[in-house]
Amino acid sequence: MNITPLGERVLIKLRKEERTKGGIYLPESVKDEKKEGEVVSAGQHSNGTALPLRKGDKVIFGGYSSDEVEINGEKHLFVDFKDILAKIELGD
Repeated sequence: MNITPLGERVLIKLRKEERTKGGIYLPESVKDEKKEGEVVSAGQHSNGTALPLRKGDKVIFGGYSSDEVEINGEKHLFVDFKDILAKIELGD
């Protein structure tokens, strides 16, 4: 299934981490506040140019307005592009 967000929206697959790198398990309440995910698909600007995000990019997002959907049993969010705070790039 291919899903392409309309307008300046981004479809994000939420990161699913059950525990920290140190081995501490995270309760549901903490996991809900973590706003990191992976871009599944991105829409475009109103002038037709592509958003500067690609499938697979890791992002941090904010905002309170997002629409949740379940795709293949996994939680995804439609987030406005203006609510994307940063793209995570792992360095050397």
